[in-house]
Amino acid sequence: MYETRFVTGTPVRVPVETRERRSPDGGSARPLPLLAAVATAFALVHLALVAPGLGLGWDETVYVSQVSPQAPAAFFSAPRARGITYLVAPVAAVTTSVAALRLYVAVLAGGGLFLALWVWRRLLPAPVLAVAGALFASLWVTMFYASQAMPNLWVAYGALAATGCFLRAAREPGDRRALVGTGAGVAFAALMRPTDAVWLVLALAVAALVTPRARRRVPLVVVAAAGAALGCAEWVAEAYVHYGGLTARLRRASEIQGHLGWYFAVDDHVRALGGRALCRPCDVPWRHPASALWFFALPLFVAGGVRAAGRAGRRVPVVLATGVGAALAAPYLFAVGYAAPRFLLPAYALLALPVAQCLVGACRPGARWRRTAAGIVAVAVAAHLAVQYAVLGSIADRVRRDTGDLTRIAAELRAAGVRPPCVVSGEEAVRVAFRTGCASRQPGGHDGSTTARALAATALRRPVAVLVSAGARPPAYARGWRVHPLPDLGRRTGFRAYVAGATPQDPGRPPAGAAR
Repeated sequence: MYETRFVTGTPVRVPVETRERRSPDGGSARPLPLLAAVATAFALVHLALVAPGLGLGWDETVYVSQVSPQAPAAFFSAPRARGITYLVAPVAAVTTSVAALRLYVAVLAGGGLFLALWVWRRLLPAPVLAVAGALFASLWVTMFYASQAMPNLWVAYGALAATGCFLRAAREPGDRRALVGTGAGVAFAALMRPTDAVWLVLALAVAALVTPRARRRVPLVVVAAAGAALGCAEWVAEAYVHYGGLTARLRRASEIQGHLGWYFAVDDHVRALGGRALCRPCDVPWRHPASALWFFALPLFVAGGVRAAGRAGRRVPVVLATGVGAALAAPYLFAVGYAAPRFLLPAYALLALPVAQCLVGACRPGARWRRTAAGIVAVAVAAHLAVQYAVLGSIADRVRRDTGDLTRIAAELRAAGVRPPCVVSGEEAVRVAFRTGCASRQPGGHDGSTTARALAATALRRPVAVLVSAGARPPAYARGWRVHPLPDLGRRTGFRAYVAGATPQDPGRPPAGAAR
């Protein structure tokens, strides 16, 4: 078996080292069937256990509404990027079926996991990559977001692929596909979340300077930076069109995210792992310590993986994955004053590689205490999976209950005469409006897109509903409107709508749009 290597710039075909083909920890295994099996299992488990009955979340609704024919586009705030909207557009633009969207995104997620790991096949053995993929996919946060129209998982894939291509291009200057892959991976991550791509490029630039035997350092950095610029181009252009410039958009994005600065948010992320999709403010009790045990063990396993990689002659790929993963986690752990488990998905994807190296190295044939180590690993993995899927089941059930509540609320609003063209404002307006076929508009806050006077004027021409829950008063302009009680939404009790400009549905006829 031969491969092409470059000696003084000249391609030379040389035999692959026997050590590489017969590595004791499974380096001779073929990556295609292993990685394909992991990726397929990831998609199928999600579709079977998580996706059924899972309605669109608040952020998902914003992204999907930009292209969906179901309702007018929701307000698109400064921090958001349109990459995920482009990703779901082929389905969301032609059907309002959430099941079809879930199936489409889950299949893409499985394919994305395969491709991101496939890039690393010349850098790490197939068993290490398969274990890394399985570890990453088994996290409740990965499994929960597998079919969701959210950008973080896709940033993880872009970062993982870009880092692998970067290292391959650094080792083999003639590998043009790896060089292009580096730029493409960074551009993809930037299209999804521009700020994450900035940290990714900085980490790769540092790696280019310190990686031993790295060649063509300058072209690597230039390609990575060009990829980031390409991926961010739409976001930057939109900043000048809608926000008065890049600086103004960054400032507004920082305000919406609670003013970025120095925060110690590690404890927030630990509490959020108990099943909170968003912990803001994260002043809740730490009720489920078992859900975060793996988080505390992660640094130990990463260190063990670096050590095991050094013994196996693979220190550089594992150290690079560790460094880039840490760089992607740092801003969310120390610069954002709240937590959402999905923020750390890119870091988890990269840190899964050293953890997998540690586990595979401990169980390799010939390792001291191999059987004992394998038994301990098996028990730990089983316990880890049990905890992860208990949390996953809890959060998925909560979202399904919300989905049912929102469906009933939309039906009640349609029966009250709130039908397109219409406007919904107030609490949970984004999700309720989308399901009702209305525009969602807020006179203030992060999604401020209108004024109280404009909403009152709109009510003279079309149906307008303002949603309020128990303990809250309606705005002054809506206090004289007709009050319509609504089903509770999760913990929101006493939910009601103040409605104007609407004609209630004839009780003898089914609600308009009920067959949707």
